[in-house]
Order: sequence, then structure tokens, then C-alpha cells
Amino acid sequence: MKIYVQCFLVMLGLFGSGCARLEAVGRVPPLTPVQGTDEHYAMMTPSLPETAEDQLPTDGASLWNAGRRSLLGDRRAIQRGDILTVVIEIDDKAEISNSTARNRKGAEKSGIPQLFGIPQRINSKLPDGASIANAFETNSTSNFSGDGTVRRKEKLTLRIAATVIDVLQNGVLSIQGSQEVRVNFEVRELLITGYVRPEDISRQNQITYDKIASARISYGGRGQISDVQQPRYGQQVADIILPF
Repeated sequence: MKIYVQCFLVMLGLFGSGCARLEAVGRVPPLTPVQGTDEHYAMMTPSLPETAEDQLPTDGASLWNAGRRSLLGDRRAIQRGDILTVVIEIDDKAEISNSTARNRKGAEKSGIPQLFGIPQRINSKLPDGASIANAFETNSTSNFSGDGTVRRKEKLTLRIAATVIDVLQNGVLSIQGSQEVRVNFEVRELLITGYVRPEDISRQNQITYDKIASARISYGGRGQISDVQQPRYGQQVADIILPF
């Protein structure tokens, strides 16, 4: 009974999610609102106070100062709310090939032809042609062969502006960036999070993806084209449940 209830709940959930998708028929997919995100919060909350170097000129008669906002100052992201550019250039290629073979053969035979005449007495009571001279005999043969090949090639070139959402105690910057582009009824999403060292940021206020620790990069989409490329919910459930 419990299994039937679980199956009913699963089917009910699939039906409800399918009905929710019907609300998007004929409508463009909505963009994710910026308000309420970690990036928005980092920009709206005050960061560390500016030092005297950022506020006062080097001397009373000079028009220049030594702060970050000066013409020759360091404009790289260094505090919460700052923005930097992440350059993603992935061009990976991997090929793996494995082959395994195994063959095993065994045979066993045992019997009791002479045991104080007991087998002969038992054989006289057995049907014609039956005997316990060979009481036990087995043969087994097993063969196994496996081949596997993996070929992967990925190439991705993207640029995205990320926001410093936090500065850790060791000075490492926690960054997060999101980008959405909607064309007709399809939205392309690019998300990135990770940790960077301030010294790895270039003078152009850029950093490459291979210098981001715990980098999480997601590039996908949602809309009519993405829906067509995905199998239906029933097919996905069948692929998981069916054992064949």
C-alpha cells in the first residue's frame, strides 16, 4: 500500500509541474530580477571606509592624490561591491580508451564407487540406469570482455562582469556574476562563482577562469528551444525506474 501511495504522489507532482509549465505557453521566459541577489546586496551595503589617502591630495597645492580614484590609481577590484571582468576561455580535449578481457574455466567431479558395498546396495534399489558411482559432477565456464572509449572536446569563450560579494579574513575575494540574454523566446544564462586572490587580478581589472578557486561556471538556457531538447517528465521517470 505504501508503494502505491508513493507512486501516486510522484504522478501528482509530475502532473502539477506539467500544469505549471502550461502557464508559460505563448509567453517569453522571464528574466531573473536583480533585486534581492547577493550581488545587489553587496553593492547596496557600505564597504570598508575610505582611508585618508583616498580623500585628501598628496599636498595642498597638488590636483592629484594617491587614492584608487585618481587618474593613476589602482582600479582593480579589492572590496565588497567592486566589479571585475572574468575571462572564460576553455579549450579542452580528452580521449580515454580501455579494454578488459577475462576467461575462466573450471571442472569438478566426485563419486563414491566403493564404500563398504553401500553404493551397490543403493544402486539395486534405484531405477534402471541410475547410479551413485558419480555422485557429483560440475562444469563451469565464464567469459567476460569489455571495451570503453571516452572522447570529449569542449570549447567555450565568454566574458562576464562579476561582483565582489565578500572579502574573507585572509584577503581572498568571493565573487559572483550572472548574465542573462533573451532572444525571442529563449534566455541564455551564464553564472559564475568562486574565490580569487587580489594579486591575480590584472591591471585591466580582469581575471581568467583558471585562477578562480572553487570555480562554478554554468552556461545554459531556458525557453522553447531548451524545452524541446529535453525529454518529457514521464520519459525521465521511466528511464530511472525501469530496470531494462
